[in-house]
Amino acid sequence: MTDAAHRLLWTIVALLLVAGGTVTLAASFGMLPGGDPSAALLSAGLLSRWRLATPWTTLAAAVTGALLALTGHQLLGWELRRPVSAVRGTLSHPGRRPGRTRLAADVLVHALERDLTGGPGVRRARVVLTGAPPRPDVWIRVDLTADTPAAGVREHVRAAVRRFATTAGCQPAHLDVTARIEPGRP
Repeated sequence: MTDAAHRLLWTIVALLLVAGGTVTLAASFGMLPGGDPSAALLSAGLLSRWRLATPWTTLAAAVTGALLALTGHQLLGWELRRPVSAVRGTLSHPGRRPGRTRLAADVLVHALERDLTGGPGVRRARVVLTGAPPRPDVWIRVDLTADTPAAGVREHVRAAVRRFATTAGCQPAHLDVTARIEPGRP
């Protein structure tokens, strides 16, 4: 899923939960048309039908709960998984003469991570390549020490990405850099 699809999905889930809570709150205060705040939320007819079909209603509630739990588990799994469109295998470029240059994507990722961690104050770096190989999207996260100057890190990341583009023979279509500063004395 793309980031936009994730945002849309979780926006819809949040709106459904807010709408359900709002309707329940309005019903409990008797703000719904024909509602009485002292009356039970479920009508007596609905409760008698529920009790009449006793073993099946309990089973239906259990199955509904299990399906909702599985759906939530699947959504959580999608959120925690690496991007599906991550570049795997090799990046292949035609040469000027007959032949092709092939570079393993994971080797390029590890090389860029190693290059980024060589900078002053960079503790860890994580890189993910997504998209099409001639113009991949590059997602970078660097963990910095508390005393690292931002300007120096910015220039170091730019230089590392330039070296990556020259080595891989492809210019990133999109570059997203996230810098996290570790807690400590500034």
